[in-house]
Amino acid sequence: MSEQNTTADAVTAISAGGGHQQPADKRNVLNRVLGGSAAQSIGLIIALVVLFIVGTITAGDRFANFDNILTIIRFASITGVISIGMTFVITAGGIDLSVGSVMGLATVAATLSWIQTFSTASSWIVMVLVALAVGAGAGLINGIVIAYGNVVAFIATLAMLVAARGLAEVLANRTTQIVNEQGFLNFFRSSPLGVPILIWIFVLVIIAGWFLLNRTTFGRRTVAIGGNIEAARLAGIKVKRHTMYLYVLAGLTAGIAGVMMLGRTTAGTSTHGTLYELDAIAAVVVGGTLLVGGRGTIMGTVLGVLIFSTLTNIFTQNNLSTSVQAIAKGVIIVVAVLLQQRFANRTPRK
Repeated sequence: MSEQNTTADAVTAISAGGGHQQPADKRNVLNRVLGGSAAQSIGLIIALVVLFIVGTITAGDRFANFDNILTIIRFASITGVISIGMTFVITAGGIDLSVGSVMGLATVAATLSWIQTFSTASSWIVMVLVALAVGAGAGLINGIVIAYGNVVAFIATLAMLVAARGLAEVLANRTTQIVNEQGFLNFFRSSPLGVPILIWIFVLVIIAGWFLLNRTTFGRRTVAIGGNIEAARLAGIKVKRHTMYLYVLAGLTAGIAGVMMLGRTTAGTSTHGTLYELDAIAAVVVGGTLLVGGRGTIMGTVLGVLIFSTLTNIFTQNNLSTSVQAIAKGVIIVVAVLLQQRFANRTPRK
């Protein structure tokens, strides 16, 4: 009996982290931290600092001033909002190629003459609600077709990309629709605490996205579906319904980006959002979210967006060719994907 008690005590001590097991546990924790998203975020921050140093050296005071930094963040804000929605979809192992076209459709729908007339008679919030409804509605269609129609996400969202762009052209009659609602214009021209309202919206979406992915059951289910869809189903997660919600979320962020685009350009047109889906996917991948799903990071996505925005600003400040800029973006994306593959091969999927 005494030997059994001694053995049980030893097992309990080891389970609690005592004895010789503790250093190994500490090493495992350290390896997980250094090999996980924290290390990747540090790497992205270093890359951003290097870009800032390069910009300061090449462009001088034109680059390294507060107004230009605000310009970089404001330029990144619209793509950033779309990218946050894209992060959830890719974390779950999906893809959404339609967000740019949906954003363009949202800007057109919100600036239709009768919508603006109704907004003038009531409130400019109506324009915002219309844009959000259009985005969420397009996402709902995507989600239903993918989750319940069993259509591959690439094909379903590619179809929505074409259809949404075409519908926007029909509604706008291939013209640019000017925003005439003064309350809307005044709101988006404001700069609380000296910071443009677009940046404030971006920050709020970042906070909401981070909380949703990291601190809620919805986020945990998203990661679980991306990690192993069959295991998630066996664990009781309603995979189809959750997948539908993810595409609604992506459409909603596209609608928010549409409102922001209206605030920046004061016009709705079917050409808004062209190729934004590719920029969003690039930012998400560079940020560290795995294309195969199972791991996602909101802060990594934000850093990825800021890296591309800073790179664009540096090229603009130095009057460099947009072709060279495209090549640089391509190189960054390829390197990010190669690093992801290496990480995925070294990390066992549970």
